[in-house]
Amino acid sequence: MTARTWRGRVFIGTSVDGKIAREDGTLEWLTDLPARQHKVGTSAAHPALIWTTFCKTVDAIVMGRATYDTILGFGEWPFDGTHVIVLTTRGHIDDSRVRTAESIEEATHLLDALGVHDVYIDGGRTIQTFLRAGLVDELTISVAPIVLGSGRALFGALDTELHLTVRGSHATDDGLVRTTYDVVRG
Repeated sequence: MTARTWRGRVFIGTSVDGKIAREDGTLEWLTDLPARQHKVGTSAAHPALIWTTFCKTVDAIVMGRATYDTILGFGEWPFDGTHVIVLTTRGHIDDSRVRTAESIEEATHLLDALGVHDVYIDGGRTIQTFLRAGLVDELTISVAPIVLGSGRALFGALDTELHLTVRGSHATDDGLVRTTYDVVRG
């Protein structure tokens, strides 16, 4: 691959045991957190990124087909005005809001051609693929106060360890512990 001009950025929620969805793909354990009295304050001198500010900074999204299908179930399309690339080997998607790519190489060529700067990488397998290719520069992980015990894991096998530095971290009012990491290169 040639030198890229964009940053690969992940923003995702997990359970304490590192799952991003139940085995059946459901997310209500993350999207509908029960009201509880948490015992930690939410202030932090160096907070992690939050969704509302993060999403305003990305100009493209790369997601897998399963993530795309899940988002369609939300009703309203959340990515108007943002380039969306769906990684899929299941053929073309008849949706004018997205472009499709059959490989990570094709997706990176599309990103380069679009001239984007900040790319939100979403979906478990897509994140794992971009991590293995060395195309993730930043991860924001929100850990929900639940242990699922089984489900779809955020991280899969990597060829080498991935070293990170903490840029910011804080607890949210709904009990998430959110941390933004920078990937250490070289």
